[in-house]
Amino acid sequence: MLIPRPMRLLSHHMQTKPPQGVSSHRDDTVGLFRQRLAAVMARAGLSPAAFARRAGIDRSTLSQLMTDDAPRLPRAETLMALAQAAHVSVDWLLGLSQREEVGAEIIEAMLQIETPDHLPADDHFMRWLNEAAGYRVRTVPLALPDFLKTEAVLRLEYAGAFATAAPARLDAVRARLDFMRKPDHDVEVCVALQSLWALAAGQDLWHGLAVAERRAQLHAMADVYRDAYPSLRLYLYDLRDVYASPFTVFGPKRAVLFLGQAYLVLNGADHIRMFARRFDDMIRRSAVQPHEVERTVRALAETLEGG
Repeated sequence: MLIPRPMRLLSHHMQTKPPQGVSSHRDDTVGLFRQRLAAVMARAGLSPAAFARRAGIDRSTLSQLMTDDAPRLPRAETLMALAQAAHVSVDWLLGLSQREEVGAEIIEAMLQIETPDHLPADDHFMRWLNEAAGYRVRTVPLALPDFLKTEAVLRLEYAGAFATAAPARLDAVRARLDFMRKPDHDVEVCVALQSLWALAAGQDLWHGLAVAERRAQLHAMADVYRDAYPSLRLYLYDLRDVYASPFTVFGPKRAVLFLGQAYLVLNGADHIRMFARRFDDMIRRSAVQPHEVERTVRALAETLEGG
């Protein structure tokens, strides 16, 4: 349980005439305390008597705290018993914090592990994207963003999943990718130049992909980007100058780090700001700016003409 911040708890032996300005602040604190205590009792579905038993205090004590005409806060030990019974932090009960969670629950609320579906635009990603509607989404993909890939490239990269997924599931994936290609989202993407070079050369992830398919992929990427720009902005960086593990910042909602077999989901504001600053740094160090991306990708595709 969180230790309450040092504060003056009002009791029967304290001054009856507080200094000017303190009385109003005290009344506000007591009012918020009563409001939040009533809310957690209602949420728990417990009567005042049942809640008092859970907290280990007298029913009359709880009644006085909730209805006494002379506003007062409970003693420290009573306050901690109430917070423990309600499964909330003392700071939240007193209005000093907006976080209800205590101890390990705070960690759980700030950090979660999710398992990917191993298909493009999986359920987790789409849920996070929908929850961030209206906010800027910033992503550093493993190589290239799925919504810029052709069907041939997706089938190569997700061969196992495409082979076993039901047709309806694949149709849903295609619909989601089409949705993400629309110029309705504020999206920034940082892509390594080395990924584009490897695609053009048929190396790494794209080993064995025919020249015609590689050329088609580059032209398709340029086409989608042309239609979606400037809502969609790509920044091309050089791995020799900057490196980042794959991550996505879904506005102020969350930051998600891709670990291959799992997503590390960070919901804390400090973590989200940290990844947003990291993305800002990658933008500053990019070698190719958004307005130059289409021309750069098409020039790379032209090196494969006649192949």
